[in-house]
Amino acid sequence: MPEDYGAEQIQVLEGIEHVRKRPGMYIGTTGLRGLHHLVYEVVDNSVDEALAGYCGRIQVDLYPGGEVAVEDDGRGIPTDMHPKTGKSALETVMTVLGAGGKFGGGGYKVSGGLHGVGVSVVNALSQWLEVTVWRGHKSHHQRYERGVPVTPLGEQPSPSGRTGTRVCFLPDPTIFTDSTEFDYNTLAGRLRELAFLNAGIRITFTDHRLELRPEPYQEVYCYAGGIKEYVAYMNREKQTLHPEVIYIAGERAGVQLEVALQWCADAYNDNLLGFANNIRTIDGGTHLEGLRTVLTRTMNNMARKRNKLKEQDPNLAGENVREGLTGVVSIKVPDPQFEGQTKTKLGNTEVRGIVDSLVGEALVEYLDFHPGIADAILEKAIQAFNAAEAARRARELVRRKSVLESSTLPGKLADCSSRDPAESEIFIVEGDSAGGSAKQGRNRRFQAILPLRGKILNIEKTDDAKIYKNTEIQALITALGLGIKGDEFDPRQLRYHRIIIMTDADVDGAHIRTLLLTFFYRYQRDLVEQGYIYIACSPLYKVERGRSHYYCYSDRELRTLVDREFPANANYTVQRFKGLGEMMPQQLWETTMNPDSRSLKRIEIEDAAEADRIFTILMGDRVGPRREFIQTYGPRLNLAELDI
Repeated sequence: MPEDYGAEQIQVLEGIEHVRKRPGMYIGTTGLRGLHHLVYEVVDNSVDEALAGYCGRIQVDLYPGGEVAVEDDGRGIPTDMHPKTGKSALETVMTVLGAGGKFGGGGYKVSGGLHGVGVSVVNALSQWLEVTVWRGHKSHHQRYERGVPVTPLGEQPSPSGRTGTRVCFLPDPTIFTDSTEFDYNTLAGRLRELAFLNAGIRITFTDHRLELRPEPYQEVYCYAGGIKEYVAYMNREKQTLHPEVIYIAGERAGVQLEVALQWCADAYNDNLLGFANNIRTIDGGTHLEGLRTVLTRTMNNMARKRNKLKEQDPNLAGENVREGLTGVVSIKVPDPQFEGQTKTKLGNTEVRGIVDSLVGEALVEYLDFHPGIADAILEKAIQAFNAAEAARRARELVRRKSVLESSTLPGKLADCSSRDPAESEIFIVEGDSAGGSAKQGRNRRFQAILPLRGKILNIEKTDDAKIYKNTEIQALITALGLGIKGDEFDPRQLRYHRIIIMTDADVDGAHIRTLLLTFFYRYQRDLVEQGYIYIACSPLYKVERGRSHYYCYSDRELRTLVDREFPANANYTVQRFKGLGEMMPQQLWETTMNPDSRSLKRIEIEDAAEADRIFTILMGDRVGPRREFIQTYGPRLNLAELDI
């Protein structure tokens, strides 16, 4: 043991210091997801006030300087002296980890806050934060910089008698080094979601950043129908099996439950969203487990009761029952058990049984009173069962024999020599020309190449039997080591932990990329949600001047290069790459495949409902919504070349 290792080398970090040193422990990442998580933490506090019955209005504003403000009309954070810390309750909440009103002390019966670290973490990770509290006919104000108070708690009369809290902060660019610019659509998706989950609450969202829009842009979210409207919103581009959304609500053992369900005729997948205390549990949990179990049992019992299944017939599987289902389950738990501060999975074991019993009783009663709806759902489930049986043999052809090796790997796959999935990556490319350049330019140790011939099947409007018979789909499933559709996702099966889509930068390339993303999203969504899918960024232009050359990845980058680097009368040539096959292997390696110099875009799902809707519009059977989407968004997305 080195002699210079002693007590003085042991660092003791106070709460705020620890947050700044290890921000990922509290917000998951210092990328864009973590940046937006700061806003969610503050908004969730306002929503908790609404859950407690004291708040009906929340206002969120984005400002040109990069700051964001969240204001509500709740009770206002207490400002009197805290007996243990010797500071005001406001300063205690803003600076002390684990300080809050959500630990069973009577401040909140139900809340999304679990650890009491939310707003103090936002404070710690902000360049500055200002909080204003209105309560007791007074207005209180305090400013913090990087989590440290720089002004005393000011106080002045507020004759209006208003109550509430306003938190305005600027994220610290030394923490969020990638970007501190908030994305309007990302925040809008979450705020809209919260309005759906809390019927009647009014959330106003305003973007004051005039450099992004010609004038301030504002949206108001308020839904009296709650999650019933949420399901209708998600299904508005689909053909529903029954016009009425099935809605179930109840309370047992202090747990409040809401469930909304609607089946669609033109969908082959389910879209079930789970929420616990308004937090989206993207990794599932006991509430979703309970819902899936009771749906399967109830629909099988109903099928036999209505003679849709005979005595000797096997039961319908869960995925058969859920085919085409859009559903939301929202529970409010007094003492939630989440995994981690980012709360991605609910662990309360008692919730499973509560969901099972409440939904089971209400669903049986509903279907007994609506036999037409019951028959329509059952007929679709039985069709799904028959299609699954028809696909079973084709399915077996693509099952992996082991995680890393199989005798049925497609012949066109140029595999890598590494057998460590964590370091291995595969490029999915269009055509033999691009595939040839990629194979010659790659690093054979950890990079594999899978060329595809033409456009793969659009699985948005295809059943399982056709999927498993398709040659290109079989090649994808086998080469990547994917499991079978409907099975629980097992990352240990994956042969590569970076699956990179590399297509031409033209309309056909964009179409192929969309088809591949549809396949991954519909076939095994966990693959996308857990961050295994990437898009390669290949250059559009090569600019040569003398012996120097530059690569540009967009028209804007080309204009910037010419304006900044070249004199007015400079001689230079510009080569436009029409496809990856035009690039020499060494060029492709330098610009697109070399981990030291390339740029990759990782595909993430911030708003599951919106993602589901967009896939339905772009890849579904109905032409009208797709035409309307292109006509509406084409000009701003530069889609002028598309034939509508």
